[in-house]
Amino acid sequence: MNKITNHLPTAELQALDAAHHMHPFTSDGQLAKRGVRVITGANGVYLKDSEGNKILDGMAGLWCVNVGYGRDELAEAAARQMRELSYYNTFFMTTHVPAIALAAKLAELAPGDLNHVFFASSGSEANDTNIRLVRRYWDIKGQPERRVIIARRNGYHGSTMGGGSLGGMAYIHAAGGKIDGIEHIGQPHWWAEGEDMTPEAFGLMRAQELEAKILELGADKVAAFIGEPVQGAGGVIVPPATYWPEIQRICEKYGVLLIVDEVITGFGRTGNMFGCQTFNIKPHIMTVAKGLSSGYQPIGASIVCDEIAHVIGNDEDDFNHGYTYSGHPVAAAVALENLRIIEDDGIVDHVRNVAHPYLAEKWHALADHPMVGQTTLVGLMGSLQLTPNKEKRAKFAAKPGRIGYMVRERCFANNLIMRHVYERMIISPPLVITPEEIDILVARARLSLDEAYKQIRDEGLWQEA
Repeated sequence: MNKITNHLPTAELQALDAAHHMHPFTSDGQLAKRGVRVITGANGVYLKDSEGNKILDGMAGLWCVNVGYGRDELAEAAARQMRELSYYNTFFMTTHVPAIALAAKLAELAPGDLNHVFFASSGSEANDTNIRLVRRYWDIKGQPERRVIIARRNGYHGSTMGGGSLGGMAYIHAAGGKIDGIEHIGQPHWWAEGEDMTPEAFGLMRAQELEAKILELGADKVAAFIGEPVQGAGGVIVPPATYWPEIQRICEKYGVLLIVDEVITGFGRTGNMFGCQTFNIKPHIMTVAKGLSSGYQPIGASIVCDEIAHVIGNDEDDFNHGYTYSGHPVAAAVALENLRIIEDDGIVDHVRNVAHPYLAEKWHALADHPMVGQTTLVGLMGSLQLTPNKEKRAKFAAKPGRIGYMVRERCFANNLIMRHVYERMIISPPLVITPEEIDILVARARLSLDEAYKQIRDEGLWQEA
């Protein structure tokens, strides 16, 4: 039997990894030169690496480990389901109990008339599903020319061809192109792009780009608009309060379907079960993944409103789309148990009433650091904007991302996982984080900022663009 072991020396594990493992969003050659970090265990909000370091995970993996690491209940749910029904598909007029139960639970939790669930294995796959769903919907409605989906520059909707095309990140498109029928408008990033406008005026202006794009293309050509309540991978970009109400108004005016990507914001991250509740958005489709199973199993879903589901479901032809692992019984069983934990442990209330208020006090205090121009926080997702001149909201003269990378490296050295998106430092810790652990997170963040600030000054990089 092949055994997975953690006792090999770090150097041997690094060599094996470099020889055989291709990493996502990585230059493997550069990684091999420096040596990969090997994670060997985790519990609560902490990771353990092969050198014995105890690392506070300020990113909850990839925004997903909402209930924290090491939950025995989730391991037991997986084991029970593997023994009972390890796998079966939901093709060929067939179903199984975990998929039935999870779909019903998601319909109960989701707001409005989002009562129907199409399962996938990730948020990327679910957003690919959404492309087909909205285009098929308009086909059946006798408007097959409505195929264009409008998204936002610097939005992120996955890295499959479909999800990567929906996302507005040029470096992903450059890695292999994008599919036709996807258009992009500006992002509601006031700090970087608002110039002399107030946030409120800027939010309206950016939302109204959607109307301008619809009119440019022709309303009879536009199928849907997709956006994240808060742009996650784009740098935790929180839109001005005027933004989402105007987006909603425009979608309703032109009959454009509204897809809200809740892959990051779903299941408590913003202090409500879903981000659309935090921002009062009423979507036709909601994309979920990550926190659905807290990362313990790969699973995602499109939660679909009654109108779309009924139009597609009542058509005489099949909806020719699906995945081998759609509604995988083990993943569904784990997701159900994860949702039980979120509800029974009062995790959303903990975010709203305990963790967010405490973190907000400590996080916003980092605005006094000479390098921090803006602090943002919604629920338990936050960002720090780095700048050499707060009043001018100036960029650094250094290559974009260099300053953020230097801060990130100091975070890693201080046993804190805090990610950088160019010159924005971002966090998204497990939702179970305690005030005491928040103190540690913020203390390590401040120490890392201090160390990076000194290094930046010493290297002559404290210069405005």
